[in-house]
Amino acid sequence: MLKFFFGLLLFIIFQFKPAIGLDFNTSDPSVRLLQNRISNNFSKKYCNAIQNGFSKDEAMKSAIVKTENIISFSYNPQKKWIEKSDLANQISLQVVNDCGWSFGLIGKEGVDYFKSYFLEIYEKTTPDKNFSR
Repeated sequence: MLKFFFGLLLFIIFQFKPAIGLDFNTSDPSVRLLQNRISNNFSKKYCNAIQNGFSKDEAMKSAIVKTENIISFSYNPQKKWIEKSDLANQISLQVVNDCGWSFGLIGKEGVDYFKSYFLEIYEKTTPDKNFSR
């Protein structure tokens, strides 16, 4: 009987305050889909540039500029809801999964490194633009 009341109490608590890990910044599925398309597009451009012999800086700048041009001319109203850090994280995951092994990026450390590298180069390449707006 005590277990029942304890379980009921926990159920009630989690109904009013769900776990932080279950909360997403962008809950709209159309925003998530747009973010997926952007990260897939960036990853293809970056990985292709690396495979074609570009340095990592050249590949990064090229992929950023090409992806930025596509986003700038997009009429999708959902792009204003994309957060730069969420997009950078998703791009990092995509690149590390697609071709990160070819230049030594594996796992969480690889994703974290690529994310900080992406944000650094992005700020230098397009200081006046916001990738998602």
